[in-house]
Amino acid sequence: MSEMLTTKEVAEFLRINEKRVYSLVEHSGLPATKATGKWLFPKDLVRTWLENRTLNDPRRSRILGQDSPLFVVAGSNDLLLERCLDLFMRAFPDYTAVFGNLGSLGGIRALHRGLCHVAASHLIQDDERDYNFNHANRELDEPPAVVNFSRREQGLLLPPGNPRGIHSVADLRGTDLRLATRQPGTGTRLWFEHDLEAAGLSPEKAQADSPVLQRHLDVGLEVLAGRVDLGPGIRAVASLLELDFLPLHWERFDLLIDKETFFQKSIQAFLGIMQQEEFRAEAERLTGYDVSASGRMVYPGQE
Repeated sequence: MSEMLTTKEVAEFLRINEKRVYSLVEHSGLPATKATGKWLFPKDLVRTWLENRTLNDPRRSRILGQDSPLFVVAGSNDLLLERCLDLFMRAFPDYTAVFGNLGSLGGIRALHRGLCHVAASHLIQDDERDYNFNHANRELDEPPAVVNFSRREQGLLLPPGNPRGIHSVADLRGTDLRLATRQPGTGTRLWFEHDLEAAGLSPEKAQADSPVLQRHLDVGLEVLAGRVDLGPGIRAVASLLELDFLPLHWERFDLLIDKETFFQKSIQAFLGIMQQEEFRAEAERLTGYDVSASGRMVYPGQE
């Protein structure tokens, strides 16, 4: 077990005053626990947190160079994003584009470590009025450039004909429904847990025995095969697999990019794909997407 530091000890370790320690816990994600009634700080995690905020870390610059033929997007899984990457490689065959399915939070953390060019994220903020910015501010040294990829429709994926008669999240209360879910750190899981709490249900209890799946398509296939009765996902998957769909909300799906690398040729070429008719045609074929703002910069507080 990691050695635990008191507030005074962590202040001495970081060479700051104790009041500043509380501010770092609240606003900058300094690892801490209050299980004993007072703040304690795992020393190993504090050291890692400090190292992750090192500016000009040479370990980051070696991974993805300025002229690298490898183009990496990491973060939230999305069908339209996959097709956009295919369009990018067809238009720019000198690049090899790869996607890391890490979930929204994992994508932001990969961006911080220099492991990707672009992080794909749709993390709803606590006030439910904006996306991604608060999470990025907690994880990144500097605010990133944020570009809208799309808006998309989230909801529940249901078997054809909706045999269990699910018409709201509240219908999950007191039933023997088999439920699939997504991995922690994904925007879809975060949204679904918001919906469960709003319906007066415990996310922990509702998802206690649920299979944890990596992609929207995996959830849809489990529903289609009858192994589960429902799961959270996007309308595009329901349309693709001819499932029933209970719409819950539209969300904003963004691309986060380090400002220092924003004008790299590969990044600008990729962003340019969203202005092409082929991209918009793919969105129409999939359904459940709004690409009217795709490619535009997004700022905090902007709808």
